[in-house]
Amino acid sequence: MVDAPNRDVPDLDEFGAEVVAFLDANATAKPPEREFVWGEGSDSVAVFEERDEDVERAMLDAAKAWRATRDDAGLGWISGPSEYGGRALSAAHQRRYDSLEAGYQVPNQSFFTIGLGMVAPTILAHGSDAAKTRLLASLYRGDVVACQLFSEPGSGSDLASLQTRAERDGDEWVVSGQKVWTTGAQFSDVGEVIARTDAELPKHRGLTGFIVDMHAPGVVVRPLRQMTGGASFNEVFFNDVRVPDEDRLGDVNQGWTVALTTLMNERAAIGGGGMGGGDIMAKVMHMPAAFGLADDAVTRQRLADLVIHTRVHRYTIQRAMDKIRSGQLPGPELSIAKLSGTENMRRIGDFVAGILGARLTADTGEWGTFGWNQLVLGTPGARVAGGTDEVMRNIVGERVLGLPKDPGIDTTSPFRELKVGTQTRGGEQT
Repeated sequence: MVDAPNRDVPDLDEFGAEVVAFLDANATAKPPEREFVWGEGSDSVAVFEERDEDVERAMLDAAKAWRATRDDAGLGWISGPSEYGGRALSAAHQRRYDSLEAGYQVPNQSFFTIGLGMVAPTILAHGSDAAKTRLLASLYRGDVVACQLFSEPGSGSDLASLQTRAERDGDEWVVSGQKVWTTGAQFSDVGEVIARTDAELPKHRGLTGFIVDMHAPGVVVRPLRQMTGGASFNEVFFNDVRVPDEDRLGDVNQGWTVALTTLMNERAAIGGGGMGGGDIMAKVMHMPAAFGLADDAVTRQRLADLVIHTRVHRYTIQRAMDKIRSGQLPGPELSIAKLSGTENMRRIGDFVAGILGARLTADTGEWGTFGWNQLVLGTPGARVAGGTDEVMRNIVGERVLGLPKDPGIDTTSPFRELKVGTQTRGGEQT
């Protein structure tokens, strides 16, 4: 016997009509794209958006207002379970909404990339019922903004060697330590943190995940100034911060599994971002002609090489996204995509430096010259964000090529016996 279709679930065409009606009533359609013309519009190619505090706050308020408007219309968490505030439609419905919204002018939604792309899926997979009920609907409505607190000064690329510790005290945990390179910590309400809860276990097995209130006593956020001149990242200190046990993610000492859930979603968010493509490549393609090198054989060959690498990168992303859409977990394809994306950024930097020479570092005011400085200086940060290039190469080597693991990684000794870097408290070493 075949079950009757659920009449409460709109098909994609019905849903699309609903979305268009909502967007027409609440947003303005984007004008038709103009053909790119060298010298017109902005010549910014910055890797990281760097804004002053007042501008950032105004943009965040607008982004929150838009998400609230979506949520009021039943379009906040389209594919989420209804018991936690979602609409319980399919991923295909979510993709249809995203594709339609892309044709309208809406406030910048990048403030929610980490919270909705990485933290919320982890809470859904590993959080307590109380945490899911309290946080998920608020995250998707935009009332709560989240950040990810994994990296530490003394851990480098080896996340499992982290030293931030959490000690149990009745129905609470006391968290102490330092995190670094935290995007969005300055405006986040909660953060996902991985802390060490048992130093007697090997480093991968003595970790536990938590959701921490970023406004709680003992949380200190400090901006990190980059060589680009901006401060897109932060260092965060935890000085005896109390976290209720209901905000623990997963079982005690099983935080590595929690971290992997987040990291897989992070690869999807960052690897699928198309680094080194789109508007940047439009500018790159027009550079040789703009500087009288359209017929230079070496320049043409280097440009062709760049175009090939960026297209292969897009095909790799498409392969990974198709895998996810079919219901499979993100795989090593996203690590390849992340690595190829940052490699393409390096290639673009080398290409434009060869054309511009000193104009890359001396601001003459000429359109399409000094602006590339932000891409060149921002590329090292992109090669660290979301997993370093070295980590991506290890993943590809082990999971794609079948090479053995690095023999220098100790996965059996108790963590307390390992030699690791020093920990900090409130900015001072302990």
